[in-house]
Amino acid sequence: MSSKEMIAMLLAGGQGSRLGVLTSDVAKPAVAFGGKYRIIDFPLSNCINSGIDTVGVLTQYQPLVLNSHIGIGIPWDLDRNNGGVSVLPPYEKSDNSEWYSGTANAIYQNLKYMEGYDPEYVLILSGDHIYKMDYEAMLDFHKQNNADITIAAIPVPIEEASRFGVVITDEEKRIREFEEKPEHPKSNLASMGIYIFSWPVLRDALLALKDQNNCDFGKHIIPYCHERDMRIFAYEFNGYWKDVGTLGSYWEANMELIDLIPEFNLYEEFWKIYTKQSMIEPQYIASTANVHKAIIGAGAEIAGEVTGSVLGPGVVVEEGAVVKDSILMKGVHIGKGAYIEKAIIAEESVIGDNARVGIGEYAESKLNPKVYQFDLVTIGSKTIVPSGVEIGKNTAIHGVTEASDYPNGRLESGDYIIKAGEES
Repeated sequence: MSSKEMIAMLLAGGQGSRLGVLTSDVAKPAVAFGGKYRIIDFPLSNCINSGIDTVGVLTQYQPLVLNSHIGIGIPWDLDRNNGGVSVLPPYEKSDNSEWYSGTANAIYQNLKYMEGYDPEYVLILSGDHIYKMDYEAMLDFHKQNNADITIAAIPVPIEEASRFGVVITDEEKRIREFEEKPEHPKSNLASMGIYIFSWPVLRDALLALKDQNNCDFGKHIIPYCHERDMRIFAYEFNGYWKDVGTLGSYWEANMELIDLIPEFNLYEEFWKIYTKQSMIEPQYIASTANVHKAIIGAGAEIAGEVTGSVLGPGVVVEEGAVVKDSILMKGVHIGKGAYIEKAIIAEESVIGDNARVGIGEYAESKLNPKVYQFDLVTIGSKTIVPSGVEIGKNTAIHGVTEASDYPNGRLESGDYIIKAGEES
């Protein structure tokens, strides 16, 4: 194989447990976004737009949807004979199946894949952020500084900095200090989890730390290199970047797309976001419909009222139904006269006629207050909600539910229904 200047390794194994029932049967990078995309489309499109044609996608948790979405990479022009996109699941070892334990361990297990391309540089990406970035500009910065490692960093409000790994740089942007989720941050430059390594540096560090438990870039590899006085620089990024790791940030990022002039433009000609387009039928808006400020996917049929919402392909909203400030993923069916407010409804779910979803007062979640705390109703994929029931705010539902699951026809705010076999 001919060698490559830079290859990308995209970490897409994340379970995304803070997305609750949305990720009980798909990996976080495969979660739908913006009506027609999946989260992983963003880093993949960034790669091809930046001229990187060799991408290893490291999968682990529930990879089926992700694998069939990526396929052989045709939508991103990554179906190459030399390079292209490769899906890299954990290797099964004969004695026990060896899962990836930690981000760096996942990369270490694919050393042979990288050696096959003998790259000069390796770009490490994560599959769960929404952003557009030219990795080539970051590589130029890496070369100019004769760096061993370059870490992309984004300025965040100082009061939010304690949620991130923070980097402290000198005037040349060389990193002098790291703070992992510091209580009193000394800087507001947050690591984005995007790294460029000069290949020998990455290879040596991975081999040196191969027996480290849960070996991770932020916790182990970068500190190891820092202790050895390697040249580590921060590349400051000032574009739009959103970590959609919580239900609240996921909902907000979708809602921001509906603004008249969205902060994040999905449709720029010169920096396209590519995706696998499965449905190509046109949408149908009936005479009874009333649609205001919404994204409507291909093949959707709308006969009711839709406001401030993002609808994926093939969604049906029947006559008399009202959908407000909600995200409905591919193939969701909303019955006649139903009322939906501030809900995230995952793929292929059915809401019965005259059901009322997202009503009443807020109450703390009984299922998991850390995950469900944004006043949203979260409904997992292939869920059935019977006709006529009422569902409060900050609730979670997953599975085929029946009228008998709703005492007095209600699911109170903060409550949940997870059917056997469906995990939260």
